[in-house]
Amino acid sequence: MGNDDATRILPVTNGKVQCLQAKKEPVENCSFCIHCREFLIGDRFVKSPSLAYCTKCRITEKVDPSAAKAVKCADRQGGGFHSFTNIIS
Repeated sequence: MGNDDATRILPVTNGKVQCLQAKKEPVENCSFCIHCREFLIGDRFVKSPSLAYCTKCRITEKVDPSAAKAVKCADRQGGGFHSFTNIIS
């Protein structure tokens, strides 16, 4: 799967994504990650619920991460999973 300049496409394998080279995360965690942009559900990308708190995006569509084939991730610095709940709490 191709990537654009701002995101990586992380395939979902056995319910996990290879978030970092040495660390896999459950795909459900992506719903709460500041880096997650979209989930590939069926044949289309659906915006991540984590964007609901983004003042620019305000996404509110419900997503079932367990149905995802891949995740579009904007982590280009290698920080890995970072919960948005740490930011809004």
